[in-house]
Amino acid sequence: MRAPAAGDRFRDRPERQAGPRLPEDITGRELDPEVRRSLQGLTAENADVVARHLVASGRVVDVDPERAWQHALAAQRRGGRIAAVREAAAIAAYRAGHFREALAELRTVRRMTGDDSYLPLMADCERGLGRPERALDLATSPEAAKLDTPAKVEMLIVAAGARHDMGQHDAAVVSLQVPQLRTNSRAPWRARLWYAYADALLSVGRDAEAREWLVKAAEADADGETDAAERLDELDGIVFDEDFDGEGDAEPDEDEG
Repeated sequence: MRAPAAGDRFRDRPERQAGPRLPEDITGRELDPEVRRSLQGLTAENADVVARHLVASGRVVDVDPERAWQHALAAQRRGGRIAAVREAAAIAAYRAGHFREALAELRTVRRMTGDDSYLPLMADCERGLGRPERALDLATSPEAAKLDTPAKVEMLIVAAGARHDMGQHDAAVVSLQVPQLRTNSRAPWRARLWYAYADALLSVGRDAEAREWLVKAAEADADGETDAAERLDELDGIVFDEDFDGEGDAEPDEDEG
């Protein structure tokens, strides 16, 4: 897919490339108020269309990432000078597996905002492009060292994944043995960190320890961000028959009295 030329990206031209059809029930008023305010530099008509595409993208990103990306791309073509629009395009591209496009958008929005919190996602895009060494370069950069705790944890997880990609499984285990691993807080990142550590332990054959961390991850993962519960079932040898509906007992043979 050819990316739009840089000049095209920043023009406020509603007539260009309409994008996928917008659901009639989306008005644009559903958009986060802060993001909506950031669109005030566009014409009113164009801001409405951009807002509707952003809402449509967010609505389907978990079930149809490719369609979400197309909606976000339509918004980007109309409102590319707005950082929030570029961020939405980056996230949708990432979720759809368009890592090259996602990385380009993330670099752009980082330049526009000066926000280094995008670094973990950028590093994961490098992994998606088969460049784990570049992911590790970002993880060890001076900018990464200044990230806040949630972003640092995300970068730790990405860096461990990059080491797995390079076959450095023992190093991945060691890299995740950080103070945050023993947190007693209810931090939203804890389930993902515990899951990543369990996964690293499994990769080096430390299944018993891995199970303990999977239990912790499953208990903490109220939003279902990981498949810790399913991995636990696999470790415990529990297999569910998808064809079994659990309704009633098997019918007896006709010969039975």
